[in-house]
Amino acid sequence: MAGQDQVHAVLPEIEPMLATSAPLPGEGYDLDWGFEIQWDGARTVVYCAGDRTVRLVSGDGADVTRTYPELAGIGEQHGQRQAVLDGEIVVLDDRGRPDVEQLRRRMGVVNPRKVARLTMDAPVHLMLFDVMYLDGRSLLSTPYRERRMSLAGLDLTGPRWSTPEWTEGDVQHAWATSLRNGYEGIVAKRLASDYQPGRRSPDWIKAKHIETHSVVIGGWIEGRGELRGLPGSLLVGVDAPDGLRFAGIVEHGLSAAELGELGEYLGALSRSDTPFADFVDVPGAQWVEPRLVAEVTVSGWTTTGRLRNATWQRLRPDLTRR
Repeated sequence: MAGQDQVHAVLPEIEPMLATSAPLPGEGYDLDWGFEIQWDGARTVVYCAGDRTVRLVSGDGADVTRTYPELAGIGEQHGQRQAVLDGEIVVLDDRGRPDVEQLRRRMGVVNPRKVARLTMDAPVHLMLFDVMYLDGRSLLSTPYRERRMSLAGLDLTGPRWSTPEWTEGDVQHAWATSLRNGYEGIVAKRLASDYQPGRRSPDWIKAKHIETHSVVIGGWIEGRGELRGLPGSLLVGVDAPDGLRFAGIVEHGLSAAELGELGEYLGALSRSDTPFADFVDVPGAQWVEPRLVAEVTVSGWTTTGRLRNATWQRLRPDLTRR
């Protein structure tokens, strides 16, 4: 399209800057930092060509403009101004929190009919939080605080996009606000920092709210490559009045040694049918007697009752079920 050709010809291609996982600046050391919500969505760079068109590029460099047609109005609103913006695409639940499962339904879809249906069923929202280029001028060397002021001046608010508020110099308030509203966590950004394309910088720090839960192992999925024959991920559940309810899949945090040990345990507990009270549609699932209890950390629960970002911590032999 002509608008997209113009973007390539005029606007600089900019990779998104990345945050590090590290402790947040403590109280009294936070005056030089700004704080934003961590949205747990799909990172997106937005190219407004100045001809009322927009191009959306994912964090890994793929053009996703056709996947999210409800965001085309950003180009209309931005008019003849040229800009490269940074943001995150989310699907919000009825309480205004990101719904990761609904977002996954949208990601990678390009079939026009399916896109049109999903646009109605799971509309996305774009959270804008930075501007790297504006009207012919690079803002990469401009301090974060000034970039945020420039972004606010663009007044980019629409039916499916907005510029969320941020706070300055009060880490405790930012942390408590994100926790109270059920967000994943916060991102701290040094007020004087420049924008470093493609770099994971200590000038941006991300921190998640972490919960610890005990879950029951009810099945597993075979790993690939060197893990063939061993569990690659675990199907876990939690006790409920009607039985063991499926709570999701754990695939992060397991060492090779732990997978080998679990393979022996789970092999001895094999069964032919699911131990879960609810329907679980997981291809390749191998079921086991729900005896072993594990400890996992998560960043919360999805609206459908699934663990969010579950990470293995350890087996809990002291809690083994009979």
